[in-house]
Amino acid sequence: MSAEETQAGAEIVESGSAEETEALGARIAERLGPGDVVLLSGDLGAGKTTLIRGACRALGVTAPVTSPTFTIGQRYGGGRFPVSHLDLYRLESLEDEDPALLDDYLRPDAVAFVEWPGAGEGRLDRPAVEVRLAHVDEQRRRIEVQWESAPRAA
Repeated sequence: MSAEETQAGAEIVESGSAEETEALGARIAERLGPGDVVLLSGDLGAGKTTLIRGACRALGVTAPVTSPTFTIGQRYGGGRFPVSHLDLYRLESLEDEDPALLDDYLRPDAVAFVEWPGAGEGRLDRPAVEVRLAHVDEQRRRIEVQWESAPRAA
């Protein structure tokens, strides 16, 4: 895994495998705490759920971590603190949805990972970090990590 930093302070990493993407997720998780929200965007198959799986493992989650595309969200316990995993891919917006739809997931005692956050615009307050993933080729991914607030000390 190679890394560089942009002028805007974002870290750009090139991952060559699922294991490297999971390791980056674990590095991100080290700096998260309750109430933090992580937004993940990128093409289908770019590694969003893989990165979240690595973060969940680092946070002590032992349950299987899969994309909740058809259920909107998944909650995991058993770790340092609760973890929520949302996938808003199937939603164009939250405008016509129940206003409380995200309440069970975006809790002050949990870390929340949100895939396809565009649908939640206006309802996803101040993320701690934004992660953008892109295909470089079939195996490699370009991953940009932008901390929106000062990360917690590892």
